[in-house]
Amino acid sequence: MESVQQTSHKLGLLDLIKGKAEGENMLQECARLRHEFTDKPLIFIGTGTCGRIAGAMTTLDKIEHYLEEKSIDATIIEVGCIGLCSAEPLVDIQLPGKSRLSYKNITSDKVTTILDDTFNNRVTEDYILAQFPNNNLMKWDNVPFINELNFFRKQRRIVLDKCGIIDPENIASYIAHKGYKAFAKTIQHYTSEEVINLISDSGLRGRGGGGYPTAKKWKVAYNTTSNQKYLICNADESDPGSFMDRAVIEGDPHKLIEGMAIAAYAIGANKAIIYIRSEYTLAVKRLTKAIEQAKELGLIGENILDSGTNIFFQIQIGAGAFICGEETALINSIEGKRGSPRPKPPYPAERGLYGKPTVVNNVETLANIRNIINNGPDWFKTIGTENSKGTKVFAISGKTINTGLIEVEMGTSLYDIIYDIGDGIKNEKEIKSIQIGGASGACIAGDNLDIIIDYEELQNSGAMMGSGGMVVMDEDTCMVDVAKFFMQFLSNESCGKCIPCREGTRRMLEILENITRKPKEHNQHESLERFRGVMMLEQLGKVIKETSLCGLGQTAPNPVLSALRLFREEFEEHIYERKCRANVCTQLRTFHIDVDNCNGCTICSRKCPANAIIGSPRKPHFIVPDKCIGCGICYESCKFNAIYTV
Repeated sequence: MESVQQTSHKLGLLDLIKGKAEGENMLQECARLRHEFTDKPLIFIGTGTCGRIAGAMTTLDKIEHYLEEKSIDATIIEVGCIGLCSAEPLVDIQLPGKSRLSYKNITSDKVTTILDDTFNNRVTEDYILAQFPNNNLMKWDNVPFINELNFFRKQRRIVLDKCGIIDPENIASYIAHKGYKAFAKTIQHYTSEEVINLISDSGLRGRGGGGYPTAKKWKVAYNTTSNQKYLICNADESDPGSFMDRAVIEGDPHKLIEGMAIAAYAIGANKAIIYIRSEYTLAVKRLTKAIEQAKELGLIGENILDSGTNIFFQIQIGAGAFICGEETALINSIEGKRGSPRPKPPYPAERGLYGKPTVVNNVETLANIRNIINNGPDWFKTIGTENSKGTKVFAISGKTINTGLIEVEMGTSLYDIIYDIGDGIKNEKEIKSIQIGGASGACIAGDNLDIIIDYEELQNSGAMMGSGGMVVMDEDTCMVDVAKFFMQFLSNESCGKCIPCREGTRRMLEILENITRKPKEHNQHESLERFRGVMMLEQLGKVIKETSLCGLGQTAPNPVLSALRLFREEFEEHIYERKCRANVCTQLRTFHIDVDNCNGCTICSRKCPANAIIGSPRKPHFIVPDKCIGCGICYESCKFNAIYTV
């Protein structure tokens, strides 16, 4: 049986959610949970997936060992990703009465240094990132505030505002930051129709791709008569370079649960399903715990907050198929069928899961709901552009100095994202292109960075918002190789149901493979196929777009067509000159040995996997062109600059 203290704590949290908790003790407890004060040291460590990959768990072990060895009474709090993945592992330290410090790239060997310094009221300047602003706490001298850093200065964080800040495995921490107040307000004061009208007034559009108005989808499901309705959260992000949903769930799972609960109430659904990738083990773990905690407090389940409302949550693990990101393929997967799309209409909002009205929203869309209910639709409408309201979360990766998860106001330019938030391109290289919208998105040329984040603006430029993946490429990138990479991914992920997508993507991939390798000598048939294929590439792409069954096929040619439109000269070099200017396409590279610099050390010949290098010891060597596979191992191993490529 639970103790009287545990029951009292639960009742206190519920009173807080309902807006009835005014006692000094509860207010003090909330301030403590928000880390506005502490009576002992707090150590925060980012143990999201990106932090773990960077070595955060080894760092955590070292911190625990340090505290035990020094007999220091401190609390360790594991948090999600704050967004700056390139600075992981991140370790924050908050001493009683002082602001929270954040240290970057803290591998286990740096733990002793930063803890020794900070516990002695010194800042380790070599590893310091920033401090968190708090008017009630003493500031550290000569340490910038985190919101002044380039990475955060131009962000507008609504969905991500508590990621990396709160304890994702403690519901009390979420409630102390006004968690579940929006849901309580919804079921106590609004009808379902009123909630839909609020979302409609806000101008919220779906963040999963095309930007369809969220309230329109809800209204169709609400107005469709049925004895059972479903709400599905699509957390099956599988685009290369996309990790927004994972980070939100790992860092602030209750925000998703609250948004889903409000959406389910709005459409009249009593079953809410989260369809999530099997690879997201940490996200599933934290989400499962969050659902259990919310259910224990009576915030989901049966007769929620004595309102008569029932909403039951279920986690459905996906099998890792890219096509299941499409809503009807996802529904088929949940039903235990093959994950392939259904013809539309009927749309899922009318006839979806098990033939019942079903609304499918993605994580970011649902994570916006709480703030709209709390602050009102007029507040949300002040953010963004005329047709695209609010903010957008992006996973910025590739060649920028800062990489990670960002959230910017609609209307922010690509230039601000790349050169302010991203801090520019690594090694002072020139930007070449941005792939935006995921695998089936499109390229934007590096000289067109005045484009703003807006659904229509991106569509007019030939790109699309997509799920939020943003891959930045520099001058050393081969755009033909990039197009081939995405086409290979999409061809592999095609469900195969419709011929245009199944066969068309495969044929486009074959054409790209042909132009990134040299034709065999004296093979006129292969040369002819090479030219004919390239001539048909654009036409083939248009046919696939116009005749495919679902969104995957309809957008699959985008990476190739956009690269071909913007970087045609690179394609022509590959075709006519059989040359890759970036030296990325290994099968087009030709290596030579400068006999004046070669001293016959034999290293290159011993390492060549194709036995294409001949020569005697201490005499110049030669490369046999017909045997060379262009791998570049000889180039990398030569210590005398005797090998060069053309």
